[in-house]
Amino acid sequence: FPRSIWGEQIGKDTKAMIRLTRLNTQPLVVNSDLIKFIENTPDTVITLITGEKVVVSESTEEVLDQIVSFRRRILIPEVVPPPSEDSFEQPPEAVESDQ
Repeated sequence: FPRSIWGEQIGKDTKAMIRLTRLNTQPLVVNSDLIKFIENTPDTVITLITGEKVVVSESTEEVLDQIVSFRRRILIPEVVPPPSEDSFEQPPEAVESDQ
């Protein structure tokens, strides 16, 4: 599993983060809410609100695309079609007794 910028292991179910790659090909997961700005110098340098800088192999556009995709997943709920009438279970028929 990739590690966060603080070194802790991140599981597959991490949805609040974007997955990037350090220049040494090590995977990295960054919370996009912590990104202050992104520079091309010529490498892509991400500066976090903590002041920490992270150099990644993805281009600025690729990082921005991941951020936009992440925000869409969070902010735009999945559209689920309403169930059809056939999908509702019918109540069991009253059982008539011979009494």
